[in-house]
Amino acid sequence: MAIRHLLYERELKVNDDISIVIPTVREVLEQEEEYYGLVSLITATPYDMMVQLDDLGIDFREISDYELFLLSFEAIKSADTHLVFGDLDTTGFERMVNTHNGTLALTNKKTGLVIDMAIHYQICEALRAIHHLKKNIKHAGNVEAKDYLLERARKKLKRRRKKAEASQLESLIIALVNTEQFPYKFDEVLDLTIYQFNESVLQVVKKIDFDNRMHGIYAGTISAKNMSQDSLNWMVH
Repeated sequence: MAIRHLLYERELKVNDDISIVIPTVREVLEQEEEYYGLVSLITATPYDMMVQLDDLGIDFREISDYELFLLSFEAIKSADTHLVFGDLDTTGFERMVNTHNGTLALTNKKTGLVIDMAIHYQICEALRAIHHLKKNIKHAGNVEAKDYLLERARKKLKRRRKKAEASQLESLIIALVNTEQFPYKFDEVLDLTIYQFNESVLQVVKKIDFDNRMHGIYAGTISAKNMSQDSLNWMVH
């Protein structure tokens, strides 16, 4: 699956049967918490879910991304997945042994559709491309490091649960609309796809950073000789 040319797309095709939806900003805002929670659950690595795995008696160092996905799929298929998988009915998938290679896969007996490790990888790559998510590939080298990371993660999770979550998407919209580099008004932003919006966020940040560097060069506080060519061109994305 080649991930490119997403700027004007409304979906990203994984194979002939599965596509990942690229929703509009409006659609995401209508169920922001559920949508981002679903995206996070699908793309999560064991490092991301170390506390939840530890509560189940599972060492996050001894489980793969795909095994975590299979473990989480009951929660995934019970959610409203139409902003991620479109019309794909996820409720019919069950864990079964793939007769071709002996590995576990999610199979829908009625439709014959299969989600195996390779397809899961492509689904994750698609969602990460749409949202500019970086895969968390950190590891714990020993038991002491694992215990330390778990303790930190538990404290962080506890603080997050006590704190009311504000809409991050709304905050970004407000910030961009009030930035001279962003041409859209509040109502116009809603019709952008979430990919177009995310790309705009990155580009506006890059343009502001470029402008600040130029001011520094003209003021003599920054030397252009020590800067890369990419950093001197705000149109490089």
